[in-house]
Amino acid sequence: MKFAIITHVIHGKESGGGYFGYEPYVREMNLWLKYTSEVIIVAPLHPISKSPIQEFYQHDKIDFVPVSDFDITSLKSILRALVVMPKIVFKIFRAMKSADHIHLRCPGNIGLLGCFVQILFPSKPKTAKYAGNWDPKAPQPFTYKLQKWILGNTFLTKNMQVLVYGEWENSSKNIKPFFTASYFEKDKTAIKPRDLKGLITFLFVGTLSNGKQPFYAIQLIETLYAKGHDVQLMIYGEGTERPMLEDYIRDKKLDNRIILKGNQNQETIKKGYQESHFLILPSLSEGWPKVVAESMFWACLPIASKVSCVPNMMGNGDRGILLDLKLEEDVKKIESILSNTALYQEKTTKAMEWSRQFTMDTFENEIKLLLKP
Repeated sequence: MKFAIITHVIHGKESGGGYFGYEPYVREMNLWLKYTSEVIIVAPLHPISKSPIQEFYQHDKIDFVPVSDFDITSLKSILRALVVMPKIVFKIFRAMKSADHIHLRCPGNIGLLGCFVQILFPSKPKTAKYAGNWDPKAPQPFTYKLQKWILGNTFLTKNMQVLVYGEWENSSKNIKPFFTASYFEKDKTAIKPRDLKGLITFLFVGTLSNGKQPFYAIQLIETLYAKGHDVQLMIYGEGTERPMLEDYIRDKKLDNRIILKGNQNQETIKKGYQESHFLILPSLSEGWPKVVAESMFWACLPIASKVSCVPNMMGNGDRGILLDLKLEEDVKKIESILSNTALYQEKTTKAMEWSRQFTMDTFENEIKLLLKP
């Protein structure tokens, strides 16, 4: 099977010829690629060095088709987009024409163009992974809504299964509730229940950007510390807000309470989950936040905002703490758990049991079914 991937994910290439990209995405795609003989990847290719949060594709026959990445956030970028889009569309069309199976990664600008081009191939088997928030009521950019509309329109989009996070009312018949995974059955090692004595450790894993709100995570820890709790926050990730966060931590003399760890590989993050009491994710938008499922897998209780399918993942608070993004109210919610070890351990046990249903083994079996002729 010749498998075409249309994605906005930025890729790099090592001198020996291997292609790499964002590790969670590539790790997932490598499962799909196990059942393909040839691969066409239409995506941006940048002259970058591999970082700890990137991974190599594992396939012997990859035809990489580089395209320009673009955005439409300013007049200048719109004009540039109008120049580069015809060439991108042509490359996507050529890849789809030669493929046996078409796979779109959405939302994203390249995925949006792919949504339009796939209409020309109604008889070809197709899948689309919509990794963002499928909630029809969520405030989103017009381009995201447009992708969702095209993918969910069975007149325009034929012979495609659209994989989305969560179950949503009034979805078209081609919309398939799906999940993602990080760990295998063999990773289900026993976890010793943590107590809430001494230092209580929190974890933030994600991009240091306004959308992920790492500053709000810092405010939660700062407030808990000011109220007399022995707490510490480890922040894993990089992003544009790092300088601001560093200044704030220094100015508030929180160096021994808030520690910026930068980008780290999967093993380091896994150890962080295993050694921490809580994960904090006050994100403004998510699809299926893998960090929430990963923390639950290791009995690290998630504290997350009520976006996308997060309330469902966390059993509406039965398997974690749902944030209202109101500082004093959220601090009180956390304090109610800090004072009750039995409740904390009950929630973490439920969280672990729920998350361990969704392994890479189960995920791979589902992919095999999707690719079945």
